[in-house]
This record gives sequence, structure tokens and C-alpha cells, in this order.
Amino acid sequence: MFRKQSQVNPLESRKQLLIAESELNRAQVLEEWQTIVQGVVDFVHRAKTMATWTSSAAVLAAAVTGLRRGPSKPGTAKSSWVQNILSGARLASTIWFAFHARGEKREHM
Repeated sequence: MFRKQSQVNPLESRKQLLIAESELNRAQVLEEWQTIVQGVVDFVHRAKTMATWTSSAAVLAAAVTGLRRGPSKPGTAKSSWVQNILSGARLASTIWFAFHARGEKREHM
């Protein structure tokens, strides 16, 4: 019998190819965006880790410097025992918070 011949419309074919190409490009852009986001997340994580270590090292250096301080020079006012206690408490809390923050970050990994 009679068969209907399908007519291929060149414009319709071109349109379908462009749609397919657009979908491929969209998927590629999404993949590249995810790669960029992951790179930024990794960089921020490394920066925070480095900041924690640097902060801890600075606190430790300050503690060592404070403990190595020699006797006061003659003619200078000597700090009171209350000031020494407050200074030591501040130093201890700073060290504790620095190490506590680093421990919390490890738990979240």
C-alpha cells in the first residue's frame, strides 16, 4: 500500500541539534561550576586550618616569652600579684580556646 513518506524538515533538524548541544553545554557548565566550588571549599578549609595553627603558634610563643621574662629592671614599677593572676588567666584561656577550637574542627571532619 501507500506509504507516507516522511519529510525531513531541515529547520526542525537544526533546531533539535541545537537543543541537544545546549543541553550538553549546560551539563558541562554545571560540572565545571561544581569543580570550582569544591576547589574554593578546599582552599577555605586549608586557610582555616593554617589560621588555627598560626594562632596556636602565636599563643604558644607569647606564653614562652611571658614565662621567660626576667626580673624587672631596677627603677621600674613591679606589677601586682592580682595583675599577674589576671594575665596568667588570660593566657590560659587563650591557649584553651585555641586548642578547643582546633579539636572541634577535627570532630566535624
